[in-house]
Amino acid sequence: MIKKTARACLTMLVPCSLLLLGTSRSYSQVKKDSTELQEEIKSNIPVIVLDDNDAENGSSSSGQSISSILYGGRDPYFSSVFNWSAARFKIRGYDGSYTETYINGAPVKKLTNGYTSWSLWGGLNDVMRSRVTSNGLRPVDYAFGDIGGTNYIDTRASKQSPGLNVSYAYSNRNFNHRVMASWASGMSKKGWAFAISASYRYADQGYVKGTFYNGASYFLSVDKKINSKHLLSFTTFGTPTQNGMPTAATQEAYNLAGSNYYNPSWGYQNGKVRSSNYYTIFQPYFILNHEWTISSTSNLKTSVSYSFGNRTRTTLDWYNSPDPRPDYYRNLPSYQTDDAATAKLVADRFSTDEYIRQVKWDQLYDANRINKQTVNGVTGRRSRYLLQDRVTHTDRASFNSVYNSKLDKHADFTAGITYSIQKDHNYNRVNDLLGGDYYVNRNQFGERSYPGDSAKGNPNLDDPNPIKRVGDKYGNDYSLNLNEAKAFMQTNFTFNHVDFFVAGSYAATTMWREGYARNGLFPTTSQGKSQELTFLNYSAKAGVTYKIDGRNYIFANGSYGSRAPFIENVFVSPRIRNTIQDNVRNEQVISAEAGYVLNWEKLKFRLNGYYARFAHAVDVMSYYDDSQQNFVNYALSNIGKENFGLEIGFEVPLYKGLTAKGAANIGRYYYTTRQEAIVTVDNSAAVVAKETVYAKNYRVGQTPQEAYSLGLNYSGKGNWFANINWNYYNSLWIDINPVKLTDRATEGVKNGSDQWKSILKQQEINGQYTVDFYGGKTFRVRTGRKSSTVVLSAGINNLLNKRNLITGGFEQLRFDYTDKNVNKFPPKYYYGYGINYFITLGLKL
Repeated sequence: MIKKTARACLTMLVPCSLLLLGTSRSYSQVKKDSTELQEEIKSNIPVIVLDDNDAENGSSSSGQSISSILYGGRDPYFSSVFNWSAARFKIRGYDGSYTETYINGAPVKKLTNGYTSWSLWGGLNDVMRSRVTSNGLRPVDYAFGDIGGTNYIDTRASKQSPGLNVSYAYSNRNFNHRVMASWASGMSKKGWAFAISASYRYADQGYVKGTFYNGASYFLSVDKKINSKHLLSFTTFGTPTQNGMPTAATQEAYNLAGSNYYNPSWGYQNGKVRSSNYYTIFQPYFILNHEWTISSTSNLKTSVSYSFGNRTRTTLDWYNSPDPRPDYYRNLPSYQTDDAATAKLVADRFSTDEYIRQVKWDQLYDANRINKQTVNGVTGRRSRYLLQDRVTHTDRASFNSVYNSKLDKHADFTAGITYSIQKDHNYNRVNDLLGGDYYVNRNQFGERSYPGDSAKGNPNLDDPNPIKRVGDKYGNDYSLNLNEAKAFMQTNFTFNHVDFFVAGSYAATTMWREGYARNGLFPTTSQGKSQELTFLNYSAKAGVTYKIDGRNYIFANGSYGSRAPFIENVFVSPRIRNTIQDNVRNEQVISAEAGYVLNWEKLKFRLNGYYARFAHAVDVMSYYDDSQQNFVNYALSNIGKENFGLEIGFEVPLYKGLTAKGAANIGRYYYTTRQEAIVTVDNSAAVVAKETVYAKNYRVGQTPQEAYSLGLNYSGKGNWFANINWNYYNSLWIDINPVKLTDRATEGVKNGSDQWKSILKQQEINGQYTVDFYGGKTFRVRTGRKSSTVVLSAGINNLLNKRNLITGGFEQLRFDYTDKNVNKFPPKYYYGYGINYFITLGLKL
């Protein structure tokens, strides 16, 4: 067994060394830092795990115990999933809220929406490399898990490989330069271990014009081994980052601009590019761990964590003024439906003059400078336009303790408890007055609806001074608060030919809103603490694996459970009031998976079938409605979905280091219910409409439901390595607009007519493909008695430079109720990058 494990390590030498230096898949790590939609895909990237229970044992007689099925980097399907990240592929179509993530035992996904913010430790590849990923319903020994899988990252100092790692990377993606260094001491004779890491990433302009990146990262971990039974660990890390983001646009705007990478969120100011859409994030983490080895068969691992800090989106805001966005629908030729000559003139100007396609900073400054007024005794330039910070300050703390025990040679027992609290304080802040002297804190929609009542336009009746300057809060000011307690138990049984497990969990979630401003529109329901809502949930899962022999396995797992709705979808309009939407209840989830696995030195093969059904989910959408001339809140309930499909993966050695590898996901993801919608507006407590959304049988959007990959891997003499992959995506649907799927939207339109079909049609994106390459060489360098490792690697994505790859899209929520013209507010799309690359040079001492 030892020899086989050693042989496995040698055959994986190159990828292991690349993981140590953060280079083998570092090009995919770049995309992890760009947005929340790409961060949730990367949460499922598997990591190579070498285990003494090597599955290449061959067959065993019936009297011998056959090793349990292995997962991780050796899995031919899940190790290929990262190839599809360019298309924002989601494993089994599940969004990121169905995957759990732990760092040193501390749960790190957000309680407010269930997503894991991988950007909070971006750039710390070296110290975050020790990761175990369990996909689907498989049992793990540190949590109950979720249907999408579970990630466990161990960053403790004593778990870091001793030595110094330094690397430099150059890329034409979201950042151009990255410098990274880490050092770990290993465990000393006195029981101390230390690890530090730091990195810096920078781009004056990313792949898309008008974007930028400026991010630093730091990490510190200290371990103290008190004795053979007790280990204390402390870890802290943070990633202060600011990056400019592109904005999705309509195909009309892309065509007029002559590029699928047109970004309407920037313009020139004094000859320099300035973005009007960027994020600033800094939320450091602190984790304290205690590991107690109770006996040779049991242990208790406990973690306490705390995180705080801001996530800020900076964007344009304006008061009683024209929309300054260059791609605003009234600025495009398609709006000029009554005048062909004007439409042609607008099209010519938009396509030939870059200034027309940009944010016109000079005009915004001019509009503010000439707007001299006296308000509340203050005379000066009143800003009509400003840069707004939408701030979310998060405070989060958690306690997690997990007990593991080997009951006997056939049974392992795991139990754990978790208690988490999170408070998200949300408010607006003046970032830049754009040449003005002050801004007046007023609600223009409240003023428009109640012209004779000045109080209705006041966002804070208790603030005597509506004059706001840079750094002042204005508009919304409230917090979302959650407390969550969870407990689980799990038992695994292992026998000669059969493994099975059973597990159960219980959770209690309490949530409420608290307002810090008495809004003039809702003076009695906007300030103070709302009703507390408590949701109790139970879940259970079980599974069995039949071990035909040491190569062939058949398994089946299933789960049934529920989870609390996310607080972001509970309140109708949390920005200004405490009102809770109707029909809020726990979401019900049923999931099952089954498959066959072959692990053999000459062939690795996996065939999975999966199924999941979701019921009683809720959602709240807010958008500007032209018919109401106000922001509308669209509260959806009774959302049901069904996901099912096949996963296939294989790996075949061909000749002297050359291996063929392939994977396929063939899925179907549908909405299964008619949803119920309650429509309200921000400036009234009245219900505008209660309507049915006929979403049943429409496709779930924003991920390819089919994905295929074929590749060749080469690992040859002299530590050369190379990989080339062909990837194909199909059945990608854009997100539907529920407003269109109602009786209101088709009222007066002839059933079956072309107009009727255009309203109800969901757009499918044509199939598309990419070719990707990465490769490099590992060098061994000796200086005296010491040996160093140098790795040079390069990754090239979209080798054929296909620049028409739509990776996602959505139908705008706005709808033309008057003319029922779906082209008035057409869909917006995201395009994948053309040819892009990542080159890394790393050194390990």
